[in-house]
Amino acid sequence: MKSSRGSLDIEKELMLTAHIDYNRVSIQYNPSVASLYEDALLYEHGSAITSTGALAAFSGEKTGRSPKDKRIVNNPESCEKVWWGPVNSKANIPRIKEYIMSHSVWLINRERAIDYLNTQKRIYVFDGYAGADEKYRIKVRVISSRAYHCLFMMNMLIRPSNNDVCSQKPDFVIYNAGSFPANRYTVGMTSRTSVAINLEDREMIILGTEYAGEMKKGILTFMFYLQPVLYNVLTLHSSANEGKNGDVSLFFGLSGTGKTTLSADPERYLIGDDEHCWSDTGVFNIEGGCYAKCVDLSQEKEPEIFNAIRFGAILENVIFDPVTRVVNYSDISITENTRCAYPIEYIPNAKIPSLTNKHPKNIILLTCDANAILPPVSKLTSDQVIYNFISGYTSKMTGTEDGVTEPQPAFSACYGEPFLVLHPIEYAVMLSEKMKKHNSDAWLINTGWIGQSFLKGGKRCPLKYTRIILDTIHSGQLAKAEYQTFPVFNFQIPKYIEGIPSEILNPLESWNGTKEEFYKNLHKLAYLFIENFEKYKDMATQNILDAGPIIQ
Repeated sequence: MKSSRGSLDIEKELMLTAHIDYNRVSIQYNPSVASLYEDALLYEHGSAITSTGALAAFSGEKTGRSPKDKRIVNNPESCEKVWWGPVNSKANIPRIKEYIMSHSVWLINRERAIDYLNTQKRIYVFDGYAGADEKYRIKVRVISSRAYHCLFMMNMLIRPSNNDVCSQKPDFVIYNAGSFPANRYTVGMTSRTSVAINLEDREMIILGTEYAGEMKKGILTFMFYLQPVLYNVLTLHSSANEGKNGDVSLFFGLSGTGKTTLSADPERYLIGDDEHCWSDTGVFNIEGGCYAKCVDLSQEKEPEIFNAIRFGAILENVIFDPVTRVVNYSDISITENTRCAYPIEYIPNAKIPSLTNKHPKNIILLTCDANAILPPVSKLTSDQVIYNFISGYTSKMTGTEDGVTEPQPAFSACYGEPFLVLHPIEYAVMLSEKMKKHNSDAWLINTGWIGQSFLKGGKRCPLKYTRIILDTIHSGQLAKAEYQTFPVFNFQIPKYIEGIPSEILNPLESWNGTKEEFYKNLHKLAYLFIENFEKYKDMATQNILDAGPIIQ
């Protein structure tokens, strides 16, 4: 990728802003995909070209995010706006100081990262955009020591199509020194890993983890702060697609709930698979690529994703035949969190540029309930969608975070708590206002287990059933269906959907056990919801509180 700026300009800029010595370090600026392949194969252990042309790379010891090692720097300008930990109360900040990084510690880690980058023979610098809407986009610079990391971010950011990006200073800079550990004896460090974001300096430092997903989620975290505070634009951890008639759907959910899979619909245009903003003029993708889970991937079940794995794409932590280089997507001996990163244009029906001037018709909350309690689909009231959006219930899926080896019930505010900067209520209020203004419908879809829990041998809801549910939502048929009330949670669940056995739609009927056992587990889950929402009660309206589960 050629630029109008000479290499010397970039070298001088990096020397000025980060003291990177271009006399000792070769700086590869906006390199080509082919050259990154070459460097990865030459210098990075375990890299290989797979049978479809994708680059296989290994992320080292960490194969998932490290949320316990993530910090936001405590700066005067943003301190009052940041939701410091579980409770957004300044009086409670001393009790949760482990969430906060002082500016002095930030400077120590920044210096450590830059010192490491200065020891390398070559580093990679990529300038791209975050945000498909030019009015709200930011320029992001990624500085890394691995070709794999550079190519990953070339896929995940919006690549510049002209030289404009090269003539601007970056709005956000990532220093990825993940191959080098943090100093555990520095104040506030909990391990050899440190992922730190400075909202005022607009920088991110990565130490002690080579998992590439930390970079994309760091940008999302920054956008969760920047867009609402500066532009009154709602940032969302969601996927989005658009029908041929212009109807837009947003899919909210944590990793492993199906955002990427379900938004890749051959009958609809893909806007994006993970990170979006909802402005007064419509919806736009933050990213320029997709980051799909690969476990048990097949051409039959997910043809769009399967066919996107070709030259230019990166496969993370997969096992392949050493001779044929054919990937075994069922082999999870390294991690269950096998992933593929590819440019969004690799999806045949992707919308380029990735934005729309239409507003969402359907808001879809995705959960993966490992307890087999929640229905496959429920129609939500306006208050129920806000209650469940703030709750963000799911089962934390294996591999998406370091150390998670079996599904665990979890609540993640706004379906993205690790990435939030403001209090969840602030995002919920913005969502509620936009839904009312644009008359959006809301649904809760459970892509998790049916019949029995994961631990007791239940089976995950077949993908084909979930796709049928989505088709009936998008066609408008499900909104006209006959409903019954699901107990305790008071959701409205359809009695019949063509192509799906009726007993599947009601968990009480599909339960492989006694009725008493089901209600015991139902009440147990309801209590978890109620307990989790306690921390939001003071800021929530009574209508929202009444929209939660009610145990008689």
